[in-house]
Amino acid sequence: MAQLIPQETIENIRRQTNIVDVIGQYVQLKKSGKNYLGLCPFHNEKTPSFSVAEDKQIFHCFGCGKGGNVFSFVQEIEGLSFPESVERVAELSDLNLSFEINSKPQTLSPKVLEENQLIQIHEKTSELYHHILMNTQIGEKALQYLLDRGLTEEVIRTFQIGFAPRDRSLLSKVLEKENFSEELLRKSGLLFQMDNGDWLDRFYQRIMFPITNYQGKIIGFSGRILEDETFDSTDQPKYLNSPETELFNKRFILFNFNQARSEIRKKNEVILFEGFMDVISAWMSGVKNGVASMGTSLTVDQIRALEKVSEDCLISYDGDNAGIEATNRAIDLIASESTMSIQIVSIPDKMDPDDYRKKYGNDSLKELIKNNRDTVFQFKKEYLKRGKNIQVEADKLEYIDELLQEVSNISSIVEADLALTQLAEEFNLSKSTLQNELRTKKQHYKQQVTSDSFYQKELVIPKHYETKKIDQIEKAEMTLIYRVLNERSAYQFLSLKEEIFFVHDVYQELYLHLTNYIATNGEILVADFLDYLKEDHLKSTLINVTMQNFSSESSKQELEDCLLVISKAGLKKQIELLVAEQREAGKIGNKELEAEATLKIIQLQRELKAI
Repeated sequence: MAQLIPQETIENIRRQTNIVDVIGQYVQLKKSGKNYLGLCPFHNEKTPSFSVAEDKQIFHCFGCGKGGNVFSFVQEIEGLSFPESVERVAELSDLNLSFEINSKPQTLSPKVLEENQLIQIHEKTSELYHHILMNTQIGEKALQYLLDRGLTEEVIRTFQIGFAPRDRSLLSKVLEKENFSEELLRKSGLLFQMDNGDWLDRFYQRIMFPITNYQGKIIGFSGRILEDETFDSTDQPKYLNSPETELFNKRFILFNFNQARSEIRKKNEVILFEGFMDVISAWMSGVKNGVASMGTSLTVDQIRALEKVSEDCLISYDGDNAGIEATNRAIDLIASESTMSIQIVSIPDKMDPDDYRKKYGNDSLKELIKNNRDTVFQFKKEYLKRGKNIQVEADKLEYIDELLQEVSNISSIVEADLALTQLAEEFNLSKSTLQNELRTKKQHYKQQVTSDSFYQKELVIPKHYETKKIDQIEKAEMTLIYRVLNERSAYQFLSLKEEIFFVHDVYQELYLHLTNYIATNGEILVADFLDYLKEDHLKSTLINVTMQNFSSESSKQELEDCLLVISKAGLKKQIELLVAEQREAGKIGNKELEAEATLKIIQLQRELKAI
């Protein structure tokens, strides 16, 4: 049985890790003051409310309330146990630390255990297909096909490409030896069962591209048919994807996102391709920030994932009619659902990026992607012209009207002015006329938005998104906790006081844990203290306190004032409880209890006045 990770090892990993570097591999972060801001990866938002405090090594989302240290972030975003998150953080931070993880299957929920087993099935399947392609006679034709298309063995290994042979019982025999249950085999989507009980492989005679989730775990496949004179493929689709399963949902998945993510962050740009081979071709050309959707149109969920790691999006779809239509749809969806800037690479001669690389070479594709970029307006200028005869007055007017609508969507004043200049020159029109028409369109649009919003229902903000109002008492309690966390002098000052009674139990409990921790450890790091705390409500309260905007340094007067506010509030609370007790005693006719409560009330009121 593996041992638990030693606490010393956990602390070493955390202290050698910068939370900004780790979270930055999942979220596009920008410096804002002393912290970093980005779009929260745990809920959908268009305005950044996700904050990472580098000095405290914690994160907090002011929108959904999630927060914690580097381990809890990785736990949450990748669905890992704590020991697994420690290992993952070490891996993401390139720390070569050896430790064993106590992974007890019985401690996992049935759902997580099943998902882990399904991933195991997919990874064993990928290993089998890759071995067949690279090392067997059965895979020779498939390997030669890939080499003829310009792929190298190194790239084939990088993307773990494989081959599913014509024998439709091979995979089922291999997986049955691993003792996976029939229910798991069925749920994997890799096999299906005949009426006689036999299992058949879904994929056969296909070159196999493994599909990973955003954590790099294999969750599905896309198989391309391999043409063979001995195999009739006329009734077979060219590409066949895994069916929708508990692991695999096409609308959430982007091919190569896990491998491309670090490069996307580094360049602050993602390149959208149509097909897997386009992504791989670009990779071979040195362009490693490319992804592709799963044989379907781009989805809102995919855009949500991309905008968290990039501000710029470059669309490089095929140059044929279908690719141009897909590009137009992608532009409109990205523009409506995100704030990413958009550029377009148009592949000439109706080719796709893979064809272009094969014809002109790796360097040519890289240069095309780098230097042959159009703005959205330039693309729309050509796209909207399709199907129109500009020599016909009606078509020309319609075309100009549509282009002015596009100009109204341009946020850059310089780009909009340039676009109007181009239109004026192309159609021999006065630029001032176009500007007047554009102003009219914008005014009409404003009126329409105002009119529409008049009928809209009032926006209801979910309770857990609402900002909680903090009263003077809670502010004082938070201030004391904050000062003890950040200033040794505040801890020493308060430790000389008699026992401090907080009004709110959660701050009392947190203060006791905090002072005990400091007494034992001598110093405090918020990220370490988070792991020391066991209860979620204490952790969230701690994070909330640390993210408050207090002044940089405290004073003795500030601490005294906070203690005074808390003392007064405590006395008032006691008086309220005694008044209720006094009234209850009066109702039941207990004169002795009523008199006792009255005396206590008087005594507390005197104490309150004396403060």
